Amino acid sequence: MMVLICYDGSADAQAAIDRAGQLMPGSDATVLVIWETILETMTRNGSLGMGLGMVGAYGDEEADAAIKKAALDTATDGAQRAAAAGLVAHPRVASRQDDIAGSILAVAADVDADVIVLGTRGRSGVKSLMLGSVSHAVLHHADRPVLVIPSPALAEERHRWADHAQLTAGGA
Repeated sequence: MMVLICYDGSADAQAAIDRAGQLMPGSDATVLVIWETILETMTRNGSLGMGLGMVGAYGDEEADAAIKKAALDTATDGAQRAAAAGLVAHPRVASRQDDIAGSILAVAADVDADVIVLGTRGRSGVKSLMLGSVSHAVLHHADRPVLVIPSPALAEERHRWADHAQLTAGGA
């Protein structure tokens, strides 16, 4: 089985790796980190005008190389965590295409992943019932199974909400 694990170093992504190791021990895994060039980041964030001076001063190739190296370091850390969780893991980085979800799906096709594993962004209150935008987009556009794993904190919060709803519905 080939497992594609989307990783960004967050607590949710760490929980996804740990759970994938529990559910699919011994599976081959690719730990994926998506990165984007500094120019793409500035363009997307609307800070292109302010950032052009910085890019010109430092050189966009140097900045991009540093960003890509940081992404590879993160992917390597994730692969080490996955190996500790019982997976046969390899790091991989990919540059962002039009959107992160599309980039994830392209890599899933490239590695012929049997399942895509990712965490969901933990949010509080009513919003915690919804998936993060990337996990939502991957889930709805994937042509293969997707396993979205909530962080332990988010899962606990959802249990408290469910327990509260049961108590309220039961009249207690």
